[in-house]
Amino acid sequence: MSGIYIHIPFCKQACHYCDFHFSTSMKKKEEMVLALAKEIKMRKSESGLLDSARSDIEIETIYFGGGTPSVLTSEEIDFLIAAVYENYSVAENPEITLEANPDDLSSERILELSKSKINRLSIGIQSFFEDDLRMMNRAHNSEEAQKCLQEATRYFDNISIDLIYGVPGMSNEKWKQNIEKALSFGIPHISSYALTVEPKTALKKLIDAGKIAEPNDEVAQEHFVILVDMLEANGFIHYELSNFGKDKYFSKNNSGYWLGKKYIGIGPSAHSYDGVSRSWNIANNPLYIKSIDADKLPNEIEILSVSDRYNEYIMTGLRTIWGVSLERIESEFGKTYLDYLMKQAQKYLNDDLLSIENAILKPTKKGKFLTDGIASDLFILN
Repeated sequence: MSGIYIHIPFCKQACHYCDFHFSTSMKKKEEMVLALAKEIKMRKSESGLLDSARSDIEIETIYFGGGTPSVLTSEEIDFLIAAVYENYSVAENPEITLEANPDDLSSERILELSKSKINRLSIGIQSFFEDDLRMMNRAHNSEEAQKCLQEATRYFDNISIDLIYGVPGMSNEKWKQNIEKALSFGIPHISSYALTVEPKTALKKLIDAGKIAEPNDEVAQEHFVILVDMLEANGFIHYELSNFGKDKYFSKNNSGYWLGKKYIGIGPSAHSYDGVSRSWNIANNPLYIKSIDADKLPNEIEILSVSDRYNEYIMTGLRTIWGVSLERIESEFGKTYLDYLMKQAQKYLNDDLLSIENAILKPTKKGKFLTDGIASDLFILN
């Protein structure tokens, strides 16, 4: 067992680009917290733990994602962490991450959190520029972003921040200034994503109405190259396509996903994985609460075929520094899969977009930005 992910489905306001499951109404927050704690208890048999005294399978990470987990009170966070400890065997020093927005992180709140079991903060900065934040409809401003990082770095050693590139109208120089500002706080981990336009989001409607320009792939690629070069020059390891960490500061939670470890997802819309199947909870707050109250898990389960598992390994492997092991492909999936992979990969090897070293298939520096497209071309279609 690797970790437990707890989805907190509440936000103060909707960011224009976001298509995650959340509600801007806090009416059912208390009911939701009780339901989350109950699901934590209901799911313990899935981990192979029949009682909390068993220590052969341990929870190594607890991750509060969302939504905006920092809308919970410290008491509510402590209550949910306690529910995990009561029902599972937890490693001696687990990584416990709280996703937070700068507007929730006052000096008092940061001090409060530093006294809890939370030992890692993932802060949604996105940009240090006011015009970008307004365009994204973020709840914080640039001053709050900088102030919260000044305070957070006083009390927390393990901090990650999110930054978004490929924003319409963002010059290369402005993007460099964003990265430089982030580096000035001595943060040991940065997650950075290209602005993507998801259907049914406010951003899509604004672009369709001609109010915001559409993101440009060439600009995003230039920003990505700048990001990689600047962060690597400052001692960061580019260990996953969108993630950069100093040595010993990789996200253990996210690394667990990419390395195929098992995890349990708690809360509406949360996904779980046990090595052979994937399940996901209903993305509806009232129906989730109602189902948990009736002692029923509101989830659907899919048993993964051999091809599904091969495709997942290709996708996650190529995105990370660990790459895709050709020996593992052959031993776990068979020679037919290895032959297929090598045939599909050949053109990318010829074009210097993929390379093989010590029987590990990886994107080259030139191929990194194109990883997702390359991976999908290596998939086996059922």
